Amino acid sequence: MHILGINVYHPDVSAVLIRDGQLIAALEEERFRRVKHYAGFPSTAIRRCLEIGGIEGKDLDAIAVSRNPKANLLRKTAFVLTHRPARTLLGDRFRNLRKFQDLKTPLADALSVTVEKLPKIRHVEHHPAHLASAFFVSPFEEAAVCALDGFGDFVSTSMAVGKDRRLKVLEKVCFPHSLGMLYTAVTQYLGFLSYGDEFKVMGLAPYGKPNFVNALSRLVRLKPGGLFELDLKYFRHWSDGVAMQWEDGYPSLGKVFSPELERLLGPARHPQEPLTERHEDIARSLQAVYETCAFHVLNALWERTKLPNLCLAGGCAMNSVANGKVRTHTPFRELYVQPAASDNGTALGAAYFLWHQSLGKPRTFVMDHALWGTSYENFNIESLLSRNGHNKGDFQVRRFSNTEETCRATARLLAEGNVIGWFQGRMEWGARALGNRSILADPRRADMRELINSKIKFREKFRPFAPSILEEAIQDYFVGDAVEPFMQQVYPIRDDKRALLPAIAHVDGTGRLQTVNRNQNPRYYRLIQEFEKLTGVPVLLNTSFNENEPIVDTPAQALDCFLRTKMDGIVADDTLILREPANLDPCVKDSSKSHHIEPVIHR
Repeated sequence: MHILGINVYHPDVSAVLIRDGQLIAALEEERFRRVKHYAGFPSTAIRRCLEIGGIEGKDLDAIAVSRNPKANLLRKTAFVLTHRPARTLLGDRFRNLRKFQDLKTPLADALSVTVEKLPKIRHVEHHPAHLASAFFVSPFEEAAVCALDGFGDFVSTSMAVGKDRRLKVLEKVCFPHSLGMLYTAVTQYLGFLSYGDEFKVMGLAPYGKPNFVNALSRLVRLKPGGLFELDLKYFRHWSDGVAMQWEDGYPSLGKVFSPELERLLGPARHPQEPLTERHEDIARSLQAVYETCAFHVLNALWERTKLPNLCLAGGCAMNSVANGKVRTHTPFRELYVQPAASDNGTALGAAYFLWHQSLGKPRTFVMDHALWGTSYENFNIESLLSRNGHNKGDFQVRRFSNTEETCRATARLLAEGNVIGWFQGRMEWGARALGNRSILADPRRADMRELINSKIKFREKFRPFAPSILEEAIQDYFVGDAVEPFMQQVYPIRDDKRALLPAIAHVDGTGRLQTVNRNQNPRYYRLIQEFEKLTGVPVLLNTSFNENEPIVDTPAQALDCFLRTKMDGIVADDTLILREPANLDPCVKDSSKSHHIEPVIHR
C-alpha cells in the first residue's frame, strides 16, 4: 500500500511517500524552488517522491493531508464571537482556506491523473500529525509525546501518550495562547523579521545575561497541569490582524507584538541597527523564559504518564538548546526528535497517522537517519565546470577509485585547513545538513568560524557551527552522553576539550552535536575516522552546503555554490575539484597533528 503525505499552503511545505509502512522518500519543496521555507503547494516534492518510489500517481492508495479545517470548529466560533478579531485577520484566514479547498486540482496535476481518478484524501489535524511524526517513527514502543509550536488548526500545544500503534491526546492549548508566538514576538522585537529567524535569537542568547527575565515573564502566565496563557496585551496576532502570506513563495508574517512590549522593554531594534549588550540580554532572557515554560509543560506531561521516554515535535522542538536540557530539567530519560520536527514534518506525521492510527497497521519502521531525499547517480561534475564557463585547467581535478581513497584524501585536505563542500548520496530530510550536503572544516582552527562566515556563508558572526562526532567518542568530548544523529540537541563540551575545538564551541562552551555511526552513514563515518587518524580528533565542523539559500539539491547547485564562494574544494561522490594545487599523497606525513600548529589554507 502506498500513502502520500503532504503539508500544503503552509510554510515548509513537503511530501513523503511510505510503502507498507516503510518510508521511501521525504522531501521539502524549498530544495527545488530554491526559496527558504517555501509556502504553497509541494508539486515538485510530490513528483520526486513518486520517482524515488518507482511509481505513478495512479498507484497511490491514499493521500494524507496534514490539515483539517473542520477541527476545533466550536473553539474557533467561540473565539470569534468572544474576541471579535479584526476583519483583516479573518480575511487572511478565509483566503488561505479557499486555496486549501481547491486542493484537488493541483494535486491531480502533480500526480498526472484526473481529479476523478485521485485516490481517497484523508485530512489529519495539524497537531495529531505533529505527534504522529514524532512517535510513530521513534524507537519507543511507549512514550510521552508533546508538540509545541505556533499554531495549526487552532492548536498551539498538545500533550499525548503513544503506545504501539495508537496516540491518545491528553491535553491541548488553543489559539491565541502559544509558546511559539511568544518566541516569535520577541524575535521580531529584536529586529529579526524573516520567517524562521527564531534560531538566530537562540544563537545570540549565550552572549547575554538574563537581566530581562522578570520583564519577559509578564508575557506568559503558567497554570496548573502544564497549561499556560499569554498576556494578550503584548500581542497583536489575535486581534488586529497580522498579514500572512502562506500560499505561494516565501512565507511572511507581520508584526505580532503590540506597542505594550515596547513600553515594557523600550524601543524595538531596527533590523539594520547594531546588536548591543541590551539585545543580547533580552535574547538570553527570552530563552530562559521559554525554557521555564516548556519544562512546565513537559514536567506536567511526565506527571500524567510517568514514562521515561519523550518524543517532541513542532517548531519549538527545533530549539536544540532547550532539547539538550530535557534530561536535566525533567524526569524523562530518553528523548527523540526527528530531523524535520517543524511543519515540514507534518507530511510525515499525516502519512503515519493514517497508516497506524486510522488503519491499525503494526509499526515496523524506525527513523534512525535522515537520508530520505534525492540522489544523483553517475553524474560527471567535471563536465559541469565547462558548462559554467570555467576552464578545467584552472582547477585541480582528481577522480578516486574508491571510498577509502576519497575519504583519506579529503581528511588530509581538511586537516591542512581547507574548507570542503561534501556532496554525497541522498539529500537529508529536515533543516540540518548531516553529512551528505555539508560544508566541512577542521574544528581545531580558532579562526575557522570567522573564515567560513566571512568568505562562504556570509551570515551573522554570533551564530555557531556544529560538530559531527563519531558516536563512540561522545563521552570523551561532551557532557550528557546522548546519541543524537539529527543535530537536534545542544550539550556542553567537556572542559578539557573546549580549547581543542574552538571552531565549534559556542561562547558558552556548548555544541549542537551530530553523532555519526557506521550504519547510518558509512561514508561520512569513514571520513571522520580518517580525520581522526591524522589529527587524533574524531570531530569535524559541519555546516549546511548553501549560501543564504536552501541546502543544495543537485550536483550543479553544489558546484555553483563552490564557484561563487571561496570554498577551497568540493568532493562529489569520488571526484575532487580544488582551486589550488595540494599534496594528495596519503603516504606523506601529516604536518598538522598538533592543533597548536596553524596549517596553511589554500586561497
